[in-house]
Amino acid sequence: MSETMLDWLAHRAGVMPGVVALVDDQGEHSYAELDQRADRVAAALWSSGVKPGDRVAMLAWNSPEVVELVHAVSRLGAVLVPLNARLRVEELAFQLRDAEVALLVCDASLVETGATAAREAEVPPPRVFPLDNDGQTFPRKEAHASNDPLCIMYTSGTTGLPKGVVLTYGNVFASAAGSAFNLGILPGDRWLAVLPLFHVGGLSIVMRSVLYGTGMVLHRQFDEHALSASLRHDRVTHVSVVATMLQRLLDVDAEPCAPQVRVVLVGGGPVPGALLERAAALGYPVVQTYGLTETASQVATLAPADAIARLGSAGKPLVTTRLRVDGAAGEPGEILVSGPVVTPGYFRRPEATAAAIHDGWLHTGDIGRLDEDGYLYVLDRRDDLIVSGGENVYPAEVEALLLRHPAVREAAVVGLRDPAWGQVVVAAIVADEGAVPEEIRVWMRGRLAGFKVPSRIERVEALPMTASGKVQRRLVREMLAGRK
Repeated sequence: MSETMLDWLAHRAGVMPGVVALVDDQGEHSYAELDQRADRVAAALWSSGVKPGDRVAMLAWNSPEVVELVHAVSRLGAVLVPLNARLRVEELAFQLRDAEVALLVCDASLVETGATAAREAEVPPPRVFPLDNDGQTFPRKEAHASNDPLCIMYTSGTTGLPKGVVLTYGNVFASAAGSAFNLGILPGDRWLAVLPLFHVGGLSIVMRSVLYGTGMVLHRQFDEHALSASLRHDRVTHVSVVATMLQRLLDVDAEPCAPQVRVVLVGGGPVPGALLERAAALGYPVVQTYGLTETASQVATLAPADAIARLGSAGKPLVTTRLRVDGAAGEPGEILVSGPVVTPGYFRRPEATAAAIHDGWLHTGDIGRLDEDGYLYVLDRRDDLIVSGGENVYPAEVEALLLRHPAVREAAVVGLRDPAWGQVVVAAIVADEGAVPEEIRVWMRGRLAGFKVPSRIERVEALPMTASGKVQRRLVREMLAGRK
């Protein structure tokens, strides 16, 4: 892998200017057009004071302006900080402060939230899409070192405090290369992006497409009817979804899969076997994948040829990735990952980095097993992690907020299986007399992203504890499951 990386978009605009780079609800846009727009946005950022190395935060739903911003920030040698548009002001303000952001860019629908978060974080007032600067010049960064940071993406941790995962140009390049070698890429391919671009699964499509010189079909939000139509009419060959999206797609479209679709990449946690079989019966080339923010997306992906024979597997490691399970052969253990896709660490968190990466191996905390042929089966997305509708929810973060409520003395948060969402968040609390769980839920909704707020809060006399005073989540889960 080259130690120096030229501006990927500029290269594509130079060698294939007329090729379609982006398809959205306004039509098709060539690489030359996208390159020109990125220049104008970069000039606007420069005029706002953004310099090389600065962090530029983005608070926005999917749009072509987001794609332009991603490339513009890179073109200045700045670092992108995508923010989850579902977060509350308090959560956003923490990430803005933690990343020491120089500028926040919002779309119009989120400007009020962004402005409030920026004030709390003592960040300048946000710029609002669309950004333009009438072609003003700026010092373009023509190339990047492979270890230069491209973005910082926040992911929660067991401490309850989100950590900024630094992803480099080398990480993103290695991830894109590994995916291409596994799934195959042809010149006319189009990858449909319906996942949020503020998640690594969505952002990786932006970067892969420009590296491959292929088209990206962008949806502003997930809608199963729009997804069905796009698969049939927009010449889509690849699409990335989570299991809930696939379920909803099949619920509204029982016709066989469009023939040009070669890959339906499903991540965000294990996919129910019944759903895989249903998709296979309609000819959907579903391949499960396992990945993390810390690895710039995919770690292992099931090759399309193995989709039926290895039903339920996440496949084998990509060619740019090494993977092992810390346990006896064939037995469950922690999944460890190494290779050029692995983050150099968490932004200004040396202790957290040292705890996660030992001797070049990322300790994921996820539990899996390798079969006799080396296929990975992911058994759990960390002991405590809840994956609800493809969104990661860490109990410690939710518990920390619950314990801030004046009536709550103790709290435990777990995930319960749910046919629609994979898991739902539920909580058990020890609380003062007179505390009303529904009132506590309302209080939480103003302080936490909606997908993290427990769907149900149950009052209990006491939480099951170990001798050392730690909550036994397994017993909490059993207790709450019995109260349905």
